[in-house]
Amino acid sequence: MSAAAKIAVEGLDVTFRGSGKPVYAVQDVSFEAAEGAAFGLVGESGSGKSTVLKAIAGLVAPSAGTIRIDGKPFGARRTPNERRAMQYVFQDPYGSLHPRQTVDRALREPLAIHRIADADSRIAVALDEVGLDARHRYRFPHQLSGGQRQRVAIARALILSPSLLLLDEPTSALDVSVQAEILNLLARLRKERSLTMIFVSHDLAVVAHVCETLAIMREGRIVERMPVDTLRTGEAVEAYSRELIAASRGYVRAAAK
Repeated sequence: MSAAAKIAVEGLDVTFRGSGKPVYAVQDVSFEAAEGAAFGLVGESGSGKSTVLKAIAGLVAPSAGTIRIDGKPFGARRTPNERRAMQYVFQDPYGSLHPRQTVDRALREPLAIHRIADADSRIAVALDEVGLDARHRYRFPHQLSGGQRQRVAIARALILSPSLLLLDEPTSALDVSVQAEILNLLARLRKERSLTMIFVSHDLAVVAHVCETLAIMREGRIVERMPVDTLRTGEAVEAYSRELIAASRGYVRAAAK
């Protein structure tokens, strides 16, 4: 791990065991991201990218490997301060918000759990940061648009002032025009708060908008790491990476010949 790394994942394995054979969801995944950087994990459905993110968050237990934040190993049991420093934004903004809780209650709950005072003013500031005003504070999720719900989810993650934000397909459930708004919001918040972001997506264009570097995953493994500029030039080393880049542009080179 380099001295400047905010997060380093080393030799991460995640194995799920059921009644049949073990399923090796993630195998020997390693990467790091510097403080204030945005790192993308890209791949098709089932490639293991979301499982990596959940292992970092402590939502699934690794079977091998080390996760370090600021040089400190994070185990399966996290302290309140460790959990506060690392927050998660889920793919589905409707599913991640309780349908019977107002926006105010959704934002108040993490403050209560971590015993953080001055909730009223913190909630007002959090809503303003994500482009929502007082009119939205006492609405329920069904009274908000998809983009507004995801803004609430982002506000809930940021209200604890984390240094690391884990984003699991945060725009895939949104319309294209709303996706751009949320991506621009995340870029602004990252700059203002010096956030480190790990961004999971199947959409290379989305990752290119947010991240400087990325790793392409396939069948639980990292196939290739590259700077985001490589997506624009298409000069990936691995054949699978080139195929994924070509497919993201709406065609496959081999089929076009």
